[in-house]
Amino acid sequence: MIESGRAPRAVTAGEERGTRSPHIVDDRRDVRAVGRRARLELVFAYRRGHTVIAHAYAEPPFRIGQCFQIGSAAYLIIVCSGPGVFAGDDLQQSVRVEPGACVLLASQSALQAHPGAGSITAQLHHRYTVADEGELHCHWDPLIPFARARLSHRVDLDMAGGSRMYWSDALMSGRSARGEDWMFSEVAHELRLRVDGSLKYLERYRLVPEQRAVTVGPIAGDARYLGTTLVHHAAATAAAAEALQQQLDQVSDVRGGVDLVAPNVIAVRLLGRHGARFRTARAVLRAHAANELFVAPQLQFRR
Repeated sequence: MIESGRAPRAVTAGEERGTRSPHIVDDRRDVRAVGRRARLELVFAYRRGHTVIAHAYAEPPFRIGQCFQIGSAAYLIIVCSGPGVFAGDDLQQSVRVEPGACVLLASQSALQAHPGAGSITAQLHHRYTVADEGELHCHWDPLIPFARARLSHRVDLDMAGGSRMYWSDALMSGRSARGEDWMFSEVAHELRLRVDGSLKYLERYRLVPEQRAVTVGPIAGDARYLGTTLVHHAAATAAAAEALQQQLDQVSDVRGGVDLVAPNVIAVRLLGRHGARFRTARAVLRAHAANELFVAPQLQFRR
C-alpha cells in the first residue's frame, strides 16, 4: 500500500540487481507529482576495459533501458515512457562521465511538447559533466512543440579540459504535416558549454511567434528545423572546422555554419526546410567527426 501523500520510491539499477548503489537517493515527491516532476541520474565509470553504469536512478516517466557495449564504450538510449511533456511538468536529467569512460547517449524518439492552459510552462533541465579522459557522445531526436505549447529547455555541459564530447540537438517548427509550423506559444532555449569552469559557448533564444514572426530571414526564414552540433576535442582546430564545413556544404537544402569558437571547441548551427535533408546533414557531421576527430571510429551511433 502506498503511504498517503507520498510517492513510491523509485528503484535504482543497483537495487534491481540486488546491490546497493553508493549514491544516496530519496524520492520525496507528493504522489500527485509522479509523472509530472521527475529526475534521471546516471554515472558512468571505466572498469576492467569497459564503460559501465556505476549509478542509475530514474523516476517516471524516465526509464533506464539496456546498456549495450560498443568496444570499450557504453551505448544507452534514454527513454521517456510518457506521451511527451505537458504544461507544469519539470523533468531533470543529470549525467556524469568519470575518467576513462566513453558513453554514447541517444533518445528513443522525438520529444513532444503538448499545449496547456494559460502561461504555465513545461520545464526541461539537463546537466552533463565529463571528467578528464572521459568521452561523451549525444545525438538527440528533435523537440516538437505542438500548437499553443510552452517549453523551457536548459542544457548545461560541464567539461574538464582533458575530456572529449560530441553533441547534437534539434528543434522542429511543430507538426508541419498538420500545418502547425511555428504555432507554439513559446520556446525558451539555453545551451551552455563550460570547459574547466570557463564559459566557451552560450546559445540562448526565446521564440514567441505571436510577438515576432519566426519566418523572417534573420531568424529561421523558410526553415522548419533548427539544430546545433558541438565538438570539444584536442583535435578540434580551425582546419577541422573547415573540413566539417566542406562536408556540410555537400548536403543540399540545408544551411549551416561551422566555426572554431574557442580552443578545442567547434560549433555548428543548422537550418533546414526538409526533414530528410536535415537528418542527412546531422548524420554527415556525426560520421565525419567520429572518423576524423575521435580516435575510435566505431563509436558511431548504430540506429
